[in-house]
Parts: sequence; C-alpha cells; structure tokens
Amino acid sequence: MADINELVSLLQALDDQLVGCMKCGMCQAVCPLFAQTGKEGDVARGKIALLEGLSNQILHDPDGVNDRLNRCLLCGTCEANCPSGVKVTDIFLKARAIMTGYFGLSPAKKVIFRNLLTHPKLFNSLLDMGSKFQGLFTKDENEIIGSSCARFNAPVIADRHFRKLASTPLHKSVPFLDTPVGVSGKRIAFYPGCVVDKIYPEVAEAAFKVFKHHGVGVFMPNGQACCGIPALASGDRESFAVMVKKNLERFEGQQFDYIITPCATCTSTIKKLWPSMCDSSDSIKAKTLSDKTMDISQFLVDVLGVQPKESTGGAKVTYHDPCHLKNSLGVTAQPRALLAASKGCDFVEMAEAGTCCGSGGSFNLYHYDLSKSIGKRKAENIEASGAQVVATSCPACMMQITDMLSRDGARIKVRHAIQLYADSI
Repeated sequence: MADINELVSLLQALDDQLVGCMKCGMCQAVCPLFAQTGKEGDVARGKIALLEGLSNQILHDPDGVNDRLNRCLLCGTCEANCPSGVKVTDIFLKARAIMTGYFGLSPAKKVIFRNLLTHPKLFNSLLDMGSKFQGLFTKDENEIIGSSCARFNAPVIADRHFRKLASTPLHKSVPFLDTPVGVSGKRIAFYPGCVVDKIYPEVAEAAFKVFKHHGVGVFMPNGQACCGIPALASGDRESFAVMVKKNLERFEGQQFDYIITPCATCTSTIKKLWPSMCDSSDSIKAKTLSDKTMDISQFLVDVLGVQPKESTGGAKVTYHDPCHLKNSLGVTAQPRALLAASKGCDFVEMAEAGTCCGSGGSFNLYHYDLSKSIGKRKAENIEASGAQVVATSCPACMMQITDMLSRDGARIKVRHAIQLYADSI
C-alpha cells in the first residue's frame, strides 16, 4: 500500500483536475456502458461526482467506490466528446492508483504485474509452455474466423470464443531485427506489443513485409516488456514504471526516426501515458520516445505517402475504429486510406464504426456480460455491412470481435489492416 503522504498528494492532484467538469451530461450520449445500463454511476459525470468527495467516500464505502471506478472501459469516448476538455482517462487512472494505494493489489494481480509482466523473459517462457499444452484444453470452433473454445468450463475463459496462443510467437521466430535503410531513407523502431507477439505474430510478419517493400530500415530489440497499460489500469503505477523503464532501456542509444506499433492501445499508451505516468526520472526519455511514436497506418499514409488505388472489386471489407486510435489519437482516415490502397479490397463502411467493441482490457475479464452486450451490437453492425472481412488496427479489438462473431456463428474473417495491405503488394 502507498503511504499516507503519497495518497494525500495524489488526492490533491486529482482535485485540481476535477473542477473542469461542468456536469453537462454530454458523456451520457456517447458512453457505451451507459447505453447498456442507464446508470448515472457508470458514466463519466457520475464517476467525477463520486471522486469529488473521494477522501470521505473511501472511509464510508471503499468497496463501492472501487467497484464503480472499475466499471469503465477506459475507451476515452467521453473525453473525446467533452466540451470542457476534461482529461477523463487521466483522472480515472489516477483515481484507480489512489484506490490501489488504499487497498493494495490483490494477490493475483501482484503475481501477474510484479512477478510476470515486469519480467519479460519469465512471462514469455510461461506462455511458450502454455502454447504447447493448450490443445489439451481447447477445441476449434470456427475455422473461417480462427476461433477456439474451452473443452470444459474453466476460470476466466468460461464460454468465450478466442484465438489460441500462437504455436511460434514472434519473440521466437524473430527475436531481434536490425535491417538497413532502403529507398525511403527512414529507419523505424518496431514495438509489436504483447498480443501481436503471442497471439497474432502474422500481423508483425505483414508489417515486416510492408517495411521491406517500402525500403524502411527496422530495428526491433529483444526483451521488450509489456507497455504497462494492464498494470496502470489496475492502479499499479509501480509495476507500470518498471515496465516503462525496461522498454526505454531497450531503445536507448539507437537512432531511428519513428517508433511504430500495430497496436492502437500500445500506441496510445506510449504516446500519452508513458510521459505523464512514469517515474519523473524517466519522463524526459519517455517524452522523447513519445514524440516519435506513430500507428503503423499513420506512418504509411502520412510519412511514406501510400495512396489509395482505384477499386477493382474483390472481397468486401469493413473497418472497426479502435477506441485508443480514434478517441485518444484522432487516427481514423489513415487506416481507411491503407485499405483503399490494398488491391482486392472493396471497402464498405459499417454503421457505428467508431463505437467501442466492448473489450476494454480487464473490463472484459471482470464484466464479461456487459462486454458481451456491447460487443454483440458491434458484431451485428459488422454482419449488416455485408462484409466478408472486418479489419481493425488493434489486436485486442481483434480478439473481442473474434469472440462476438464466432459466438454468432458468422463466417467473417477478422484481420489487421496491415495484413490486407501486405497481401496486396
């Protein structure tokens, strides 16, 4: 637990940010969780009202406060639509850190964050072992989508449909990469993120193909750690700071123009949260790296100048906007431009393409019924578009959409936008 002086300091910093909320209720109109529950406590305005008396609320109903703070997807939709510019995500993350300082971490989270995610080699070894034995506990469900399910009801997995761990993760097939600069004159650092590394290594392979095609030099160091968002979302700033430091050390001393990721969540975390939430001793290094961080489609379109091509027909493809890309970074046009530059893709816009899919990281684990309800609407919109393929720019969204479409018995492929572009070159 945090000491009392640290908690008081965090509470004071939080108070300074809360005054900007006018309680206008604009967040009600856009919050995906409020759309499901209709509860004021589930919307940003209600949570901010709760936080204004947090020091007293902690004493009177600490469990209730903790529960309400954790019933949030951290999708940033409220922040992106707030007329007062209130930094809602920043406020909620700091509030969760206060609650974790008060309660302490659960034993399970201590093991995951402080014993595994902060030790990448151990984390990789355990999941590598798990991939070898997962066939004993899983069975294939939908071959078009590539989903599986548990052979019997198990904790956490329950009745989910999911992508299995890759038989050969990226850190095994490509543990390190340092390729020369080609015709582009650009050298990038590549940060794949945990889900691409361990579940969707084919996304990274597609990225490498594209970089080679455009003459981009690639540096990918070994030993990269998680970006830290799972720990930070649980209020564990200590583990978050350790992960940031490990990653900064991996890229330190290297010359590159940009750091590129194919994961919307990692992109947003590195760009927005590393500089503001890490240890002060690392903030300058984190800010330097943050300024160079870009989503992969943004890099290809805005920096390399990839242009849309005239449509020649092909598979109907629709696109889902990841919250962390759309709301946090304002990147929406570039992934669509990348799809328009992909031969064999006939793009169709789905209804509510920019609404949350319901993943929300740990929200999906603790509030699966709500996550499923939000995701069901996303699946219905995908199916109604008539698309044969749904593309997105976030592997966590790919997992959630895979679950929802597979549960619905749909025969629609789920792919990253960079995979479709790589297929066309």
